[in-house]
Amino acid sequence: MATSACGGAENTDSAKGDPSQPAKPQGAKIGLAYDIGGRGDQSFNDAAARGLDQAKTEFGATANELEASPGETEAQKEERLRLLATGGFNPVIAVGFAYSKPVAKVAQEFPNVKFALVDDEAAKGPNISNLLFAEHEGSFLVGAAAALKSKKNSIGFVGGVQVPLIAKFEAGFAAGAKHIKPDIKIQTKYLTQPPDFSGFNDPAKGKTAAEGMFDGGADVVYQAAGGSGGGVFTAAKAANAFAIGVDSDQALTADASVKDVIITSMLKKVDVAVYTFLKGFASNSVTAGSTIYDLKVGGVDYSVTGGKVDDIKAQLDELKQKIISGEIKVPDKTTG
Repeated sequence: MATSACGGAENTDSAKGDPSQPAKPQGAKIGLAYDIGGRGDQSFNDAAARGLDQAKTEFGATANELEASPGETEAQKEERLRLLATGGFNPVIAVGFAYSKPVAKVAQEFPNVKFALVDDEAAKGPNISNLLFAEHEGSFLVGAAAALKSKKNSIGFVGGVQVPLIAKFEAGFAAGAKHIKPDIKIQTKYLTQPPDFSGFNDPAKGKTAAEGMFDGGADVVYQAAGGSGGGVFTAAKAANAFAIGVDSDQALTADASVKDVIITSMLKKVDVAVYTFLKGFASNSVTAGSTIYDLKVGGVDYSVTGGKVDDIKAQLDELKQKIISGEIKVPDKTTG
């Protein structure tokens, strides 16, 4: 089990606390279990880290951050969550749908510990808060941007792992692009198939997939591939083409050498969800069950850093309002 001591994390070996005791509203000891890639992935996990950091600053909390390893078992994920709960960390946040079954199991063992699970609603329990997003809505907007910016009428989508969650990104992206240009060509490639989740942390595979798309005529590629997205950006730079980031505003977080190829990013505000959950914990107002962060509440959006979509912003904002009002219904599943 890999551990990360980022952000002033507290070592569980010296942590003391009784997980059977009720939560403290202030000075909480927060446990956070990252998905593969952990803090520093410039995307999904880093978004969660930003929410954690904000809560640590505002609420005087401390934290222990642990990171998933490629190819690990569900039993290893369970052990990571138990380590946090038995170390007195409460609440415990699990980042990523791969924690679904482990959270469902461990939450039953620690009924007085509050758990939050990002990207999964299957795990249910009186002490489990499910933090969900309308990824398809945000992806519709960047799909429209891709179509508006494409000069070759050909774009691409690189998914990290072919699972229903990432299919939501693909479905929204394709719908947005076809809303603008019904005849646009969309190339799609998933880097791995479950149970192999390395597709979220393999820049080399991301680069190869994007190279194939650019060689095949695409001039804009959207990646929903976590840490593998860096490879997509590298390929776009080499091809003198464009890319679209995901989760975080990657024109801010990506390596400086590739930032200029990122025209926009689909913002999935995991930071907002994590911070809101922790704020609720601090005020003893955490609720179990699902909370969906959609366009209407600002849970997803598109970024404008770098000014590359300034000329189409009015069109994108019009589409955003039509989605919010219900005039445009965005599919959350692929048809293929």
